[in-house]
Amino acid sequence: MSAVPPEPPEPPESAEPEGARSPGAPPDGTDDGRADRESLLSVARLVSPTEERNPRTTDLDLLPSADVVRLIMEEDAGVASVVRAERFRVTQAVELAVAAIRAGGRVHYVGAGTSGRLGVLDAVELAPTYGVGSEWFDAHLAGGPDAMTVSVEGAEDDAATGRRDLDHVGPHDLVVGLAASGRTPYVGGALELARERGARTALVSANPSAPLAVGVDVAILLDTGPEAITGSTRMKAATAQKIVLNTFSTATMVRLGKTYSNLMVDVRATNAKLRARLVRLLSQATGLEPEVCAPVLAEAGGEVQVALVMLLAGVDVAAARRSMAGDGGVRGALARLGAAPAR
Repeated sequence: MSAVPPEPPEPPESAEPEGARSPGAPPDGTDDGRADRESLLSVARLVSPTEERNPRTTDLDLLPSADVVRLIMEEDAGVASVVRAERFRVTQAVELAVAAIRAGGRVHYVGAGTSGRLGVLDAVELAPTYGVGSEWFDAHLAGGPDAMTVSVEGAEDDAATGRRDLDHVGPHDLVVGLAASGRTPYVGGALELARERGARTALVSANPSAPLAVGVDVAILLDTGPEAITGSTRMKAATAQKIVLNTFSTATMVRLGKTYSNLMVDVRATNAKLRARLVRLLSQATGLEPEVCAPVLAEAGGEVQVALVMLLAGVDVAAARRSMAGDGGVRGALARLGAAPAR
């Protein structure tokens, strides 16, 4: 009589039937999906104040339009004071930007979603207002230019792309990370690369405990608190970032001589309205009639700063252009010519 072969041992209770696997696990049975889930849970625990529920707006969907508007505006009302509390650090960032540009470097904005779009908007608007393009301010948006108008899924989670998009950064540059949550991987990758290249770095975030603040030269952390709509950082967080960017870039332009008094003197006149504005600007700056200013502006080839130096110093166009070669904008040119500026 032949021996009965032993029965195979019972599989442990935790074992899965042959061919079964966890959702997302690869065919070889190794559960890489578990690592993804753990990573997701880890991120979920890093709650920014903007993602907390706002106790003042929990009944928002039950209210009439007037009360919805009132509550949203009441939340917005405190944004300016939050930004004002960070004015010292905004000042530090301005000084870094001025130093970077004077050294031949550039300011780079880098961000994703609303934060990144605000950076693009700020950089683009410097061209018509101050005659400054990407040679001074450049913006990098996760997902590229298309992400200005459509959502590019997953772009903000890619730290490697953040590094790649900033690959041309040099030691004289300033990289400003824009991240409402303070933990966007795309921004983190860009800031990491910037530090490796010896560039200076700054962060603008609506999270006072932003992980990306570690290691940056200047961290502008805006405690805007929970949004009226939980997690909708296009609201208070974005408003605060916009005020910071307006202040930061405008102050940088003022320090670099792109204004005379409080007048924009490097506007690009691309239409009739702007050309008329330039004549009026020259009249405001000098106290002279528009009829006097217009032909001088034409002689200066539409260059407002040159025309202004001509009018204030009484010199010809060649002398005015030579005097503009140094730093200090119009005031620096007038000082070199020994002319007193208008008050």
